[in-house]
Parts: sequence; C-alpha cells; structure tokens
Amino acid sequence: MAKIEFYFDCSSPWTYLGISRIGDLARRNNAELHWRPVLVGGIFNQVNEQVYQNRANPDHPKYQYMRKDLMDWAAMQGLQIGWPSIFPVNAVKGMRAAIHALDEGKAEAFAMRLCHAYWGEDRDISQDAEVARVAADVGLDGDATVAATADPSIKQRLKDYTQQVVDRGGFGSPTIFINDTDMFFGNDRMDLIEWAVQGRPAGGPRR
Repeated sequence: MAKIEFYFDCSSPWTYLGISRIGDLARRNNAELHWRPVLVGGIFNQVNEQVYQNRANPDHPKYQYMRKDLMDWAAMQGLQIGWPSIFPVNAVKGMRAAIHALDEGKAEAFAMRLCHAYWGEDRDISQDAEVARVAADVGLDGDATVAATADPSIKQRLKDYTQQVVDRGGFGSPTIFINDTDMFFGNDRMDLIEWAVQGRPAGGPRR
C-alpha cells in the first residue's frame, strides 16, 4: 500500500484544487492518505519570500496568466473559485480547526468545506463564527471545534507540520510526499502522483 502525505493550507486556491482530487486518487489506488494541515505563510517566510514580491506586482503578465490558469482549472474541475475580498486571509484558526477535524475523522470534508467557504462564498475564515459554521456543515460540533483551536497541542502540531515541509525540501502548498521521500508540488502534479502511487508502472526510474 502506497503512503501519501498531503500538506495543505486552505488559503491557497491551488490547494483547493488539489484537495478536491487527492482523496479520490488515494481511494481508487488503495493508498494510505495522511492529511497534514500547515500554514503556508510560515513556509514562505523561510524558503519562498519571492511569493510576496509577485503579489506586489499583480499587473505582471505572468501573474495575470496565473489568474487565468486558475480559473481554467476551477472550471475543468467544477469548482467555484472567485477572488476573496480579504486576501491573503489569516488561516491560523482554520488550519488548527482542520487538525481537530483530522482527529475526528473529518479532514477531507472539513478542508473542502473550508476552501469553499473562502474561495466560493467569500467568507472570512479567520473568524470563529465562520470556522464554527464550516465545522457544523460537516457534522462537527462548532463550539468544540473553535475551542480546539486554542489547544496548545493542536497549535504545536500545526507548527510541526509546517516545519516538516521546509525540513523535507518543500516550499509551498500543496506539497505531497509519496512513500516518505518522493516529493511533488501543486495540483497540476496529480497525474504524476498517481503514477508514483502505482509504482511507476510505465517503467520509469525509481529513486
């Protein structure tokens, strides 16, 4: 059984695209999927500060193309993605809540609903009330979920997962590892990820 580790932050639209696909990919390949909430800003601050420079120049042709590319991916995958009125958003509470959802067996459902709340409905997911609403939508106790975001152990796990990405050579979200060492980055690597999960059946080299 292949092992997939999916490091994600719902404040990234590209991560939303990946979240919508990785669960089905794991299920159809009988792979073991581990959800790993992170804070992508914590990753950027250490190894990818160029992201902030790019955001400061939204009229650059490459940035404009990126927005068009995002809309194409969203349309192809049937997802509603707009540009939120608050961007970037402080995703700390949402991602701590995602760890609580993970512990409750609701990681995928919570991540999808949190992404849709932010990218599809323009809701401020930094607010307790919005986190509670998302939790309730997927069958979790909203008040308990918000309370969990103040739990010191959950706070530390979010820091640890974030640091793991950097320590293992990652630089953003989503970052995916297959069988511990084979790293992939981005929603558009899903075909390669599935190929790797299947043991590279076409005969490609193994690392």
